[in-house]
Amino acid sequence: MRLLVTGASGLLGLNLSMFATQQGHTVTGLVHSRVLRDVPFAVRKVDLMQTDLALDVIESAQPDAIIHCAAIASINAAEMQPELAMLLNAEAPGHLAEAAARWDVPFVHISTDAVFDGQRGGYLETDPTKPLSVYARTKLAGEEAVSAANPAAIIARTVFYGWSLSGQRSLAEFFVTSLAAGQPLKGFTDTLFCPLYVEDLASLLLEMLAAGLTGTYHVVSPDHLSKYDFGVRIAKRFGLNPDLITPIKTADIDRGAARSLNLTLNPDKLRTALGHDLPTVVEGLDRFYARWQEEYPQKLQAFKA
Repeated sequence: MRLLVTGASGLLGLNLSMFATQQGHTVTGLVHSRVLRDVPFAVRKVDLMQTDLALDVIESAQPDAIIHCAAIASINAAEMQPELAMLLNAEAPGHLAEAAARWDVPFVHISTDAVFDGQRGGYLETDPTKPLSVYARTKLAGEEAVSAANPAAIIARTVFYGWSLSGQRSLAEFFVTSLAAGQPLKGFTDTLFCPLYVEDLASLLLEMLAAGLTGTYHVVSPDHLSKYDFGVRIAKRFGLNPDLITPIKTADIDRGAARSLNLTLNPDKLRTALGHDLPTVVEGLDRFYARWQEEYPQKLQAFKA
């Protein structure tokens, strides 16, 4: 399959492009500000805000499927740049989805668990959304734009972690790096989520495409935990000191933009559609640790131009 991945230098985009290439797919990755070197897939530099030029580049790659990973993914960055967040997180996905429909090319849009307000958790795909931050509102607007332009698209609501180009993009990396340096940390006991290891997410996205799925799915781990517990599990898996992590409540510090607390999502719709269980947190952390042993983080960081 010829796969086109936007945001190919980001945490998901890079790992997805690497994973898909290893699976035998031909990948073209689009990047903007961060250039890649010596990666095992084709790279094109594109500004998605220049819609016509971007679509020309994408069409020239003749993709069999498009996975749109590019976004303003930082909650605080989106809060400071709401207009840019709306352009990249909402308007650009709509343009790409419309073009994919016109070309009759399957389209996957990466969304977020943050479209919910986190008041109760256990959310189904059909539950009412209530985003709290600029980031969450623009990502929900992106979902709506994609659905309107391309009803056959896949919208994947997810939350993920893994090794990145910078070594600083995921919560898991932050825990490993800080704990390994002996730095004391804080972990939120009242912030619940269903983190999925990024290569498990990549595998599921490719499987969803192969199965011809359409519509909205919660693509997350089937179990959940607090961010404090996540840090403790990482510490124990890596042989680091979990006592360096102090449990706190979200209200104990000012985190800037509003954040939802209980973002536990129910992924049963996807499990049923694919006919198998989804990767657990324990399984994901085992793979995350195995990659560290293989010096995979150093391999990714060597791709920085």
